Amino acid sequence: MAYAWGAMSKSRSEVVQESRIKGIAAGAAAVATVTVGVVVSAPVAIVAAVPTAILGWRWWKHRAENGIRF
Repeated sequence: MAYAWGAMSKSRSEVVQESRIKGIAAGAAAVATVTVGVVVSAPVAIVAAVPTAILGWRWWKHRAENGIRF
């Protein structure tokens, strides 16, 4: 993401809030994937795990790039 020279970066609380939102989204996706696996079938859950893994990776990467402890 490119920023203009005069633009201010996000405050620490904004970064932590953004991380919290990403974490909630990743957690909800994980719960949905497990639920699909239990209710429908394991092969469908494997397909549903792909977006869950992507959301989890984005959350993990965001925390690492911004120096937020795990």
